[in-house]
Order: sequence, then structure tokens, then C-alpha cells
Amino acid sequence: MADAAPRLKSLVEQIVGAPLPVRVRAWDGSEAGPPGAPALVVRNRRALRRLLWKPGELGLARAWVAGDLGIDGDLYTALDLMAGLIWERGEDARTLSQALRDPDVRAAVRGLVKLAGPFPPPAPPREEARRVRGHLHTRRTDKRAISHHYDVGNDFYEIVLGPSMVYSCAYWESPDGTLENAQRDKLELVCRKLDLKPGQRLLDVGCGWGSMAIHAAREHGVSVVGVTLSQEQAAYARKRVADEGLTDRVEIRVQDYRDVADGPYDAISSIGMAEHVGAERYLEYARVLHALLKPGGRLLNHQIARRPEPDESAYSVDAFIDAYVFPDGELAPIGTTVTQLERAGFEVRDVESLREHYGLTLRRWVANLEAEWVRAQALTSPGRARVWRLYMAASALAFEHNRIGVNQVLAVRTPESGASGMPLRARTWGG
Repeated sequence: MADAAPRLKSLVEQIVGAPLPVRVRAWDGSEAGPPGAPALVVRNRRALRRLLWKPGELGLARAWVAGDLGIDGDLYTALDLMAGLIWERGEDARTLSQALRDPDVRAAVRGLVKLAGPFPPPAPPREEARRVRGHLHTRRTDKRAISHHYDVGNDFYEIVLGPSMVYSCAYWESPDGTLENAQRDKLELVCRKLDLKPGQRLLDVGCGWGSMAIHAAREHGVSVVGVTLSQEQAAYARKRVADEGLTDRVEIRVQDYRDVADGPYDAISSIGMAEHVGAERYLEYARVLHALLKPGGRLLNHQIARRPEPDESAYSVDAFIDAYVFPDGELAPIGTTVTQLERAGFEVRDVESLREHYGLTLRRWVANLEAEWVRAQALTSPGRARVWRLYMAASALAFEHNRIGVNQVLAVRTPESGASGMPLRARTWGG
């Protein structure tokens, strides 16, 4: 008799202390759970062994990336339903150690072990980042982390990002607009906030595939230095610059921002890069950029933010993101970011939240990936494609439900005279 799904559902509910909001479909064809709900497909017993060896989000992630777990039905609906068990359980939720004090839970775990079958721990999927001992956010470890995320393959990113090749939150006039127009509008918004003028020098920190550098040089007549730690990004960006006929105005370097020594610049853009800096290095990051600006120069810092923790020392990086997406990446509350920029000497002049815009952007990226799913897997690996699909869909929901946000912070290296160069009514840059 095929009964793995109802047994699995019952055991998991005993362990987590809450009903499963999705259906369970097991390897033997059995199903259990709410009718009409998306199904969590447990394709083999190895999925259970992954969860038993690494209970929680990392075990689930490994099973998903390896293809041992899947979703039948709408991915967003399934993630939304499961968020309460995975991400949003709150302070009253039992930890595993607390749960195991309950004899019934211990019995359920023993039942899960029996259901899982032979018990050597499965090896982590090859897409998992290899951890490096030592301090975080050194030049060596940052380069390794950036390579893990960005050197996946330019052809793969062309599928996900579309023709704009911009890997950060777009700026939408309407949810019905095109991704390309929304990304162009975001680049133009940054340029307007920086008040770029012909002949000025712009430093683009974390320049990606060159889209910001090209837009600023072509549309605003500035000279741009773009820096990235990704060899693949740099090669792609240089070809784009050459194709646009902008090699006399745009230079793309494989260089750590801490090693830029040819300031001062009139303006600096840092779009979707500061998440990689880390709390320990953030003040250094802000001070380096402050020193690279001319007096009166502007910084536009575009960065994802998390909600503050009641106890900030309890903050930990999301296990799935750290292992498979952004190794060593850290998010900070927007208040912390503003404080660090001010400590470095900046005058913060404007903070604009684009939270809803990122939800729209991520859903378009997911749609692009799903539309060319077979090709995307061939360009990287099935596991890597599953990583990107899960992380982008889950991130879209996180932005939509206000679990995380994204902000553009405009700051000035205001000179001693106090003349910031800002207009009295600054918010005229939207066009």
C-alpha cells in the first residue's frame, strides 16, 4: 500500500508543531494534504536524509537544488503558504532542540529516520559554495564570492535579465511596462540624482555588465570608470562598450573598489553592490568612496535592506542565500546604512524606497528564466537553474510582503562651506 505521503505529512506536522499548508506527494505516488493546494513533491527518500542531516532551510535548499524536492503548482503560492513554516515562525516557534524535549516529537523523528531509509548523508550539490576559512570580506574572499555568483555565464544572465543586462531593481512607471524600459528609467533616475554633466568623471562601483557606465557616457557625456571583481562581467562589458563606440569615455576594470587610486571623481554610483561589503567593512567602504569624491561630489548608493532585529547581535545570514546565491552577503537596516555613510563624512540628502519595484522586477526575471528553462539548464546546470528560480521567486515575495526592502540613498561630500550643490526642491529628477 502506497502510504509514504500521509505518514510523512503526519510526522512533519508533529515535529514542527503546525499543520502543513501544502499537499505532499511522495515517491510512491501517494498524496496527502489540503485539496487544491500546490504539492510539495518528495521525489525520493534521499530528500528526507538531507533534511535529517541538515534540519531547516539548508536541508530544504539542498534537496531542492539536487532535484529531490519539487513543487507541482504555482511556485509563488507554494512559497507563500510555506513561508510561515520556513521564514516567519516568529519568537513563539519551537526550536528543534526545544521540540525534541517532547517524547512525541522524538518518536516522530525516529519514524522519519525509518522512512528515510539507509542513512549515509548525501553529498551537498556541487552548486553549493565552498566555504573558505579565515576573515570575511578580504580582497581574496570577496573575489571568490563574487565569482561564485556572477561568473555563472553571460549567456545565462542574458536569459534572466533580458537585453538591458541590469541586475538590480528596475524603476516602473506601471506594472504593465516592459522590463527594458523600467531598467532604462532606473539608470536615468540614477544619472539625474547624480546631476551628471558632460565632461565629468563617474566611478561605477560594481559595474556589472556595463549598463550604467554605457548609459551615463552615451546619454550624459561623462567619462566613466567601472570596476568589478568578475572577469566574465568585465569581458562582456568591454565588448558592449566597444560596440557602442565609447572606448574613449568608458574604462572597465577588474579591480577591488578599495584599490581605486585615480580620484577624485565628480560622482559615484554603487548599484546593488554594497550588499556584498558586510557589516564589518561597511564603514571602510563608505570612507573609501568619500575619499574618492571631489568636495561637492555625489554618491548614489542603491542597496537592499532588511528589517531591524530586536537584538541585532542575533542577525544571521539566510542559509540558502549564503550557500547558493550570495556567499558572505549581508543585509543591513536602512538606518544603519545611513548612519555609516554619515560617520564616513557624507551628508545624506535623500532616501527613496523602491521596495514594490523590486517585486515587479524579480517576477519578470523569473518569467524570463521559465520561458527558456531547458536552455538555461543547459547553459549552467539543472541545479543552478533551480537555485535562481527559487531565490528570485522567494525574494519577490519577500519584497512584496515587506520582509526586505531596497533604497536609493543620495549622499554628498559636502565641503566645509556647507554648499551642497543640491536644489531647494530636489525631487525633480523623475523627468
